[in-house]
Amino acid sequence: MKVVTVGLGYIGLPTSLMFAKHGAEVVGVDVSERVVGFLNAGQVPIEEPGLPEYLTEALARKKFRASLKPERGDVFIIAVPTPNALDEFGSCDLTYVKQATEAILPCLETGNTVIIESTISPRTTEDIIQPLIEKEGFRVGEDIYLVHCPERVLPGQILHELVHNNRIIGGVTEKCTEKGKEIYGLFVKGELLGAAASTAELSKLMENTYRDVNIALANELVQISSKLGIDALSVIEMANQHPRVNLHQPGPGVGGHCLAVDPYFIVAEAPEEAKLIYQARQINSHMPHFIVQKVLDIMEANQGETITILGLAYKGNVDDTRESPALQIVNQLKKATYYNIRTFDPYVANSDAYSLETALSNSDLAIVLTDHDIFKEIPESIINTMKTPILFDTKNCVLGCDAFHEHYTLGNISNIRRISKRYI
Repeated sequence: MKVVTVGLGYIGLPTSLMFAKHGAEVVGVDVSERVVGFLNAGQVPIEEPGLPEYLTEALARKKFRASLKPERGDVFIIAVPTPNALDEFGSCDLTYVKQATEAILPCLETGNTVIIESTISPRTTEDIIQPLIEKEGFRVGEDIYLVHCPERVLPGQILHELVHNNRIIGGVTEKCTEKGKEIYGLFVKGELLGAAASTAELSKLMENTYRDVNIALANELVQISSKLGIDALSVIEMANQHPRVNLHQPGPGVGGHCLAVDPYFIVAEAPEEAKLIYQARQINSHMPHFIVQKVLDIMEANQGETITILGLAYKGNVDDTRESPALQIVNQLKKATYYNIRTFDPYVANSDAYSLETALSNSDLAIVLTDHDIFKEIPESIINTMKTPILFDTKNCVLGCDAFHEHYTLGNISNIRRISKRYI
């Protein structure tokens, strides 16, 4: 089986190498000459455990090569980005998906399977992709098998979850679904769940929307508790002792390409009906502003000068900064204050400091915005280099905080004295 994957990012590359590891011949296509050159030279341009070893093996066995253009094959997988469009509700921008589909059309032959892995708005497969293919004279379900198979993996564990997670196989017809099951059955050990393409599309969006809405509930609780002088984290801990309650953990905002993006695709398709989903997005989008206001209060109360941001990625132990609330917080602080803003993230190349010690030296406030393992136990010797050892741990991940003179979380932020009158 020859697989042609269009898009070699956080999903397309691991998927390509997984197929290659299980015997498929894979051609990975990307518009970036840099990415193609890196991969063919054996270098992985993204941070994900296990990928370098998979790439080395695939190249050695001649099961994978990267290219700037698609070519004929048996299976075509489209795994390109789908950002929010610049419209009222942030609808799904299908530009890259359409371009990728049009790029493979000259390569299609009867019997091929086209799989859309990109996250897309409901009915895209049938209303947008199917007509493009059938315009070329093919009959979807007879000549070409068209499937939407959304990814559902966690960065940092992608290779494991590609194999072990259940997978939704959303075919335009039953024949398409069966063909999709046959293809992913090459390596997936989880259950292959057959569905209509539109069901698969909306299911993927709701998986991420469920989490976004629940995080919004926790973040709203933080704001309520801050006003009432109650520890929000203790409230969550107690509430979750109920056998049918599972409140999510709050944070400085929601990042990544999924949770911060996908709910808008639903809102854009049904704005009058998706009121709760839209409100949840507004709450989570407001959290960086809420955090910045608390930072201003801490700094003005202690007359500090230097703020150290610990973590720029949207989640722990990865280099992914897409939609990261940490970057929003940094930008807001730099734009609206005169403080010296210093950043450190061992996974992100463009942070200011090159070590935790240099990041915290002579600083007045350390703000943890990403739960990297390196931040979970900060040595006392490094804490002692701070001018004013104050910690604001928005991820509630730092252990052993006795060396800090003040230690704030999203639970006890009501203890922060409200001084700042500035709103940004």
